Amino acid sequence: MAERDPYSVLGVGKGASDAEIKRSFRKKARQFHPDRNPGDAAAEAKFKEVQAAYDKIGTAESRREFDQKQQMSNMFGGGGNPFGGRGGNPFGGSQFNFSGSGGGMEDMLGQMFGGGGMRGGARQRNPAAQERRPKGADINVGIDITMDEAKKGGKFPFTFKRFRKNGNEMETKTITLKINVAAGASHGQVKRLKEQGHDHPQGDTGDVLVTIRIDAGEGTYWEDGVLVQEVSTPYSTLVLGGKIKVKLPSGKSGNLSVAANTQIGDRRRMAGAGFDGGDLDLEFVLQENEQLTKQQLKALKLLQESGL
Repeated sequence: MAERDPYSVLGVGKGASDAEIKRSFRKKARQFHPDRNPGDAAAEAKFKEVQAAYDKIGTAESRREFDQKQQMSNMFGGGGNPFGGRGGNPFGGSQFNFSGSGGGMEDMLGQMFGGGGMRGGARQRNPAAQERRPKGADINVGIDITMDEAKKGGKFPFTFKRFRKNGNEMETKTITLKINVAAGASHGQVKRLKEQGHDHPQGDTGDVLVTIRIDAGEGTYWEDGVLVQEVSTPYSTLVLGGKIKVKLPSGKSGNLSVAANTQIGDRRRMAGAGFDGGDLDLEFVLQENEQLTKQQLKALKLLQESGL
C-alpha cells in the first residue's frame, strides 16, 4: 500500500507554515499516543504514521527536500532518477552528461525540461514550434514569515536546489537567494523570480515561484485566504450556551456569546478582526481537559447514568 501524503496525514495544507505543521503534529501525536490509548493497535499505527509524516516535513530542511523531490518526481513521470541517483532521489547524482548522440536521451531531456524530443534546440515533428526555444522547469519554494514581518516587509533568505548547465553537463546546485517582500504581504502570495529555476540543456532557464507563508500562530490557521481561530469551548457551554473569553489576533480580548446547541466546527465571522484588517473566522472546538476534578468526574458519572 502506497504511503499517504504527509501533509494529509498531519491534516495541513501544502501552504501551511512550518510552525503550523509542528503544532498539528503535536496535537495528533498527543491524540494517538500509546500512553493515552493503551492496547489500541489502531491508535498505535496512527501514531507511527503521524511520526513518519513529521519526519518527512517536520523541519524546514526536510520539508524542502521532500517538496523538491516530489516536484522532480513529477518531472520524471514518477520513475525516480534516470541519471543514477540512489533511492529515487532526483538529486542523488551530482551531475550528468547530455552530449551523447542518442535520440532517447534528447527526447527525455526535452520532456523533463519543457518540451518533446529535440535536436539543435527545436522540437521535432512540429514545424510551428521551430522558433520557440525550450525552457527549463520552474521551481516552487516557500518562505515562512511572521505576521509582524508580513506587515513590515523586508528581505528574507531561502534555499533550494536547481539543475545548472556546466559545459556539456548538468549539475545540481544548492542556491540561497533573498526575496523582497513588500509591507502588507498576504498569505499565499506568489512572487516570480525570472531565470532562477532549472537550466535547460539546449534552451532558456526556468523561473522560481516563491510562495509566502504567514505563520498564523497558536490555534489559528489559514483557509482560502481567511484567518481561522479555534475557540476552545467546554461541552456544557456548547450545549447550554453561555459566554467564553476570547483573545483576538490583534491582542484585544472580550467575551464571546455562544448560542445553545452550538456544534463543534460551527463558525462565526468577525469582519475586520483578522490579519491586517481582513476577516476572522472563529471556529468552535471542544475544550480538552487533561485532568478532571473529583466534582467534574462525579458530574460526568451522573450524566452517563442519565443517558447523556
